[in-house]
Amino acid sequence: MAPPIQASTSGTADRQTLKQPLLKQDAEISTMVPPTRPSQSRPDRQKSVKKTLLNKTRGRSRHMTREEGRIRATWVYISTCTAVMGTASLGFWMGYTSPVQQQIVDSLNLTVSEFSLFGSLITVGAMLGSVISGKIGDWLGRKGAMLVACLPIIVGSSLIAFAQSRVPLYIGRFLTGTGGGIVSFVVPVYIAEIAPRHLRGTLGSMQQFAVTVGIVLAYLGGLFLNWRYLAAAGTLPCFLCFIGLTVIPESPRWLASREKKEELEAALQKLRGPQYDISPEVREMEQMVEASKLEPSAKFTDLFSKRLTRPLLAGVGLQFLQQFSGINGVMLYASAIFSSAGISNANAASLALAILQVVMTLAAAGLMDKAGRRLLLMVSGSGMALSCFLVGFSFYLRNVLSDNYSSGMDIFIDILALASLLVYIAAFSLGLGPVPWVVIAEVFPAKVKGVAGSLATLVNWSSAWMVTLTFNIVFNWSAAGSFWIFSLVCVFAVIFVALFVPETKGRTLEQIEASFR
Repeated sequence: MAPPIQASTSGTADRQTLKQPLLKQDAEISTMVPPTRPSQSRPDRQKSVKKTLLNKTRGRSRHMTREEGRIRATWVYISTCTAVMGTASLGFWMGYTSPVQQQIVDSLNLTVSEFSLFGSLITVGAMLGSVISGKIGDWLGRKGAMLVACLPIIVGSSLIAFAQSRVPLYIGRFLTGTGGGIVSFVVPVYIAEIAPRHLRGTLGSMQQFAVTVGIVLAYLGGLFLNWRYLAAAGTLPCFLCFIGLTVIPESPRWLASREKKEELEAALQKLRGPQYDISPEVREMEQMVEASKLEPSAKFTDLFSKRLTRPLLAGVGLQFLQQFSGINGVMLYASAIFSSAGISNANAASLALAILQVVMTLAAAGLMDKAGRRLLLMVSGSGMALSCFLVGFSFYLRNVLSDNYSSGMDIFIDILALASLLVYIAAFSLGLGPVPWVVIAEVFPAKVKGVAGSLATLVNWSSAWMVTLTFNIVFNWSAAGSFWIFSLVCVFAVIFVALFVPETKGRTLEQIEASFR
């Protein structure tokens, strides 16, 4: 009787051993999906599953973990530098018209209005680019969208360089704007999606930094190059971007949304370094994809749902306020403003503004992940409001005292106008310049990021067009009044940030998305 009893005991032990991993696996699944009652309907179960996934994401610490400190971000930096080549090209073409205006007018016999039309077409093209940028980014991926954006910029640059009449000049300017409109949305999204959370703000600021560098390069190049050679030089950033796109990885979050797990893991491992454990980050991305699957397909009307009110208001509102703070009007007409303010060397002062913008944008990049987005925005808006008021006050003093003021007062007014404009540019570059682009790349949920980002970018470029179109008229009507209007807008921007803009520092994109659900 002993042998049969021993065999039965061994079989029971084997069955217990086999059941242990299955029980462990069931326990892991139960932490992901909550138990459901027989009476629970499918929509209720889906809602329960989604809530569990979101709670897991929200519950993660905002502080950098020891594991995250081991990240080797070499490829993140290389990828960021490659991506911002597109926005550097946009900045170059924004600044291109300033140093070559007289050369083009003389060479092609253009009138002032014809040249003004040439200058404004970049914003019209950018509006078109912003409309299609989200769809292209969703369909072709972030790398594919950047590649598509480079093509019209290169073609447009070539048309301008070889133009013998107005038509190719106009078409070329429009095409450079179209490519610029695409990169102005896709590049910050790509950077936000590849960067670890403790570097996302700093690297996201590189877009605005590249734009300012492009403007300065256009100003400097105009001192030494003919307008045709300068236009040809505008293709160089895009060619560098082309080369870089062949080696940098695709956005892991876009790959996750397309359920390309092997490519997702390969791209994320390359971006985080060979020794970094990417499994928690991969899991977090996959959980958000699973939560998104439980929702219906996104439509344009979904942007106006209650759940998206806060991120849409924050993203679109900041883009609107960035432009109506007057930055493009000031930069486009800087020489005229300085001349009206009595400053003799207006071109040198304009170049000083552009260089200051580069320096302060770089400073903002260093502060973005330390001070946070909200603080930088409020400090920036406050500084811009005060400086705009003082610029307007300097014009007011010059008009009131135009017939009777001493040489000492004249010098004081000149210094007040110049110093206030420098503070204005510094304050803008510290917050309201780079932060709105970082915010729109962070706050929109992945499912609607393309269409929501396109809308925000369209608002930015259409607002820029309106400001540049009307600034000269308002400035001629009342120089002081135009800057006092900008001052009021900046005050409103501070209030808007305090009430409606969330702090995203130290949070993953998945945590930010979960906080709005």
